[in-house]
Amino acid sequence: MSLQMIICILLFVGMLISFLIGKLPLGVTAGTVATLLVLFGCTEPATILSGIGSSNAVTIACMIILASGLGRTFFPGWLTAGIRKITGGNYKLAYLGVLIIALALTSMLTSPLATYAIVFPIMDSVCNPLRVNRSNAQFPLVVVCLACCSILPLGGSITQAAVYDGYMETYGFAQGFDAMDFFMGRWPFIFIVIAWAYFIAPKITPEQPVVPIIAKESKKADNRKLSKFSDWAGVIIFIAVILCFVFNKQVGMPTWYLAFAGVMLMVICGTLTKNEAIKAIPVDICLLFVGANTMATALVDSGTAEFVGQIISGAVGGVTNSIVLHAAFFIVPFLITQFMQNQSVMNVFAPIALLTCSALGADPRGCPVLVTAGSLTAYMTPSATSAIPMCMAAGGYDVKTMFKMSWLLAIILCICYVGYVSMVMPAF
Repeated sequence: MSLQMIICILLFVGMLISFLIGKLPLGVTAGTVATLLVLFGCTEPATILSGIGSSNAVTIACMIILASGLGRTFFPGWLTAGIRKITGGNYKLAYLGVLIIALALTSMLTSPLATYAIVFPIMDSVCNPLRVNRSNAQFPLVVVCLACCSILPLGGSITQAAVYDGYMETYGFAQGFDAMDFFMGRWPFIFIVIAWAYFIAPKITPEQPVVPIIAKESKKADNRKLSKFSDWAGVIIFIAVILCFVFNKQVGMPTWYLAFAGVMLMVICGTLTKNEAIKAIPVDICLLFVGANTMATALVDSGTAEFVGQIISGAVGGVTNSIVLHAAFFIVPFLITQFMQNQSVMNVFAPIALLTCSALGADPRGCPVLVTAGSLTAYMTPSATSAIPMCMAAGGYDVKTMFKMSWLLAIILCICYVGYVSMVMPAF
């Protein structure tokens, strides 16, 4: 183990401790750790700069600004009136409806971040007039966006299956891998996650935001009345951005550009003033994302991720038990994804899993399913996926609260996934 590996691990542990203590703002902690990683040679200064200007950071900031603009229009009140009419004023029914919308979108889109960016303002529109705090609803909503991604054989599942199929061909497996393998290995978990989100999550989420919700505070500070044109323009712009997200392949523009253009149009059309747009920027959350992204890059650059992968591959070598093999390739990606982006973990551990299966003569299909499931079950820290910092801003959560809300579902999914996949896709 090199000096840079040791420094990376120590800084990660220090960052996590600071998050849990909560004395410093999350962004300050993450930014300081990013600075130290560069200072000690674990990564390059350009890593921080690329994080600040990354597509995910821009998408997070712009979607929160767009949601702030939408909240100033007539749309939330109109949507709420429609939901009340359909549901008879029943919050639980409306809440379930938004969860199902999230399930449908995360099955069609390739990015949980894009899905959550679309649905979190809708959930806000359900919560606010029915006097339910956003902190009760935003975390279970992001869990549905993540944990149900790549289950149904649609957009995201097809894309990721093609990547795994290429790996299997490269490593000489006779079997292929397609989206139906994801569906076969994961379909029951749609019902488990939705049931958890509906019945259990409202009991374990905080009744009040733990930290201030930026968009909500800025709206309280300024109740400026919009002109009819600005009112309608804000709604049309937001819906247009969402439709472009959904039909992104046909539009041919990256999602960050679409969100950025939407913000510019809202300011031009008067839905937001320049100062309102600036106030809505979630600076702390963006710095948190940049720090987490720098840590993830340092783990790869320093060889720490590869080192951990080699340890795991060696540890399961010679094991001919499906449950032990499958548990290793669910639990380890789940743990690693707490401080690396989930897509990166999938790309690192899927080849390791397939090489291990090849050496053991095992059926390889279950391991990539579990690598994906484990990576998408990680929502305890903001490093796991870009959707988590956005959720923390939308729901008013800190890292300690994220852990408290996450641990129970993580254990349930770990046990159920390993047991179920070992039955339907046994390695031996």
